[in-house]
Amino acid sequence: MEREPMRIREGYLVKKGSMFNTWKPMWVVLLEDGIEFYKRKADNSPKGMIPLKGSSIHSPCQDFGKRMFVFKLTVAKQQDHFFQAAYLEERDAWVRDIKKAIHHIDGGQRFARKSTRKSIRLPETINLSALYLSMKDPENGIKALKLEKDKRVFNHCFTGTGVIDWLVSSSSVRNRREGLLLASSLLSEGYLQPAGDTSKAAAEGLSDTPFLDLSDAYYYFPDSGFFCEGYSSDDDVVLKEEFRGTIVKQGCLLKQGHRRKNWKVRKFVLRDDPAYLHYYDPAGVREIWVISLFVLNPVPCRKVLHLILISCPPQGEEPLGAIHLRGCVVTAVEDMPDTKKHDADNILFEIITANEIHYYLQAASSTERTEWIKAIQSVSRTGK
Repeated sequence: MEREPMRIREGYLVKKGSMFNTWKPMWVVLLEDGIEFYKRKADNSPKGMIPLKGSSIHSPCQDFGKRMFVFKLTVAKQQDHFFQAAYLEERDAWVRDIKKAIHHIDGGQRFARKSTRKSIRLPETINLSALYLSMKDPENGIKALKLEKDKRVFNHCFTGTGVIDWLVSSSSVRNRREGLLLASSLLSEGYLQPAGDTSKAAAEGLSDTPFLDLSDAYYYFPDSGFFCEGYSSDDDVVLKEEFRGTIVKQGCLLKQGHRRKNWKVRKFVLRDDPAYLHYYDPAGVREIWVISLFVLNPVPCRKVLHLILISCPPQGEEPLGAIHLRGCVVTAVEDMPDTKKHDADNILFEIITANEIHYYLQAASSTERTEWIKAIQSVSRTGK
């Protein structure tokens, strides 16, 4: 009897509709021979199945402007499927496993987890994912700075020169020219993001190299909590105090509504100092047009309307809500009256804020629930 295909990876991703330009969260399951996607994790039948034989995957996919962490899967019939992960490491993990599954199908082999190169454009000794983690190391990595330029203050960022200096001093490259090539690869793969007009212009192809070895070219890690203060003529992020904490954990969870008691997939971002848990529509990218009215001179009625586009965190999203975690209580919940037992067995947990507001959440597994509870407990004790 033919065996069932092995499940390689599963979790929530946001998928673009094939017929309409709508993005919706789906429970996605990567099998040895294809990808199944479900409307809900508990559904028995998938909404669709994408065969992997003859397919190709492209990452990062930058076809959708402000949507970050998107990858594209092109099937043998030249139909494109687009998926968006919640954060960079999650996207890379999906892309890595899908690439390996495609490779093993084309070679007539079974899937096996072994380390592979991150990019065929780089030497075998270079692993961008491992290098990225080293660059973010609190002790030996690149130090985040507060930099000022053109009457703006850039927080949690660093200079292009600082990146190249670190690559050379850590023996990741032999010289600055090699460092420039490696930094350009980190930028193109989404491990670094440009901040400010100078670095953004270079990344858009207006310079000889996409990455600049300059002290006035600024960059940041995509999950660093970067924000810019002051008037911004570009898409730099302007954040409230609650968004300035370091991101501790992020991912998709099910959240129960306070009024209708229905469950919806939300993207959660946990921050420390100050301690906040923000939740977002994983399918939505929202922008706010702020209308500022200024009187330019004493001439009566001579006024100018300034339209300023502010992209709200993270990655251009405005949160649906925020949970202040200072002094909160978080516990595992084994059952709820309005939740089916098989849908929520060992995956429910509850947050009770200092103001006694109750939030009920579902993780994808009991292990993930434990991880979230421990992270929230730690932040609620230490964050202000």
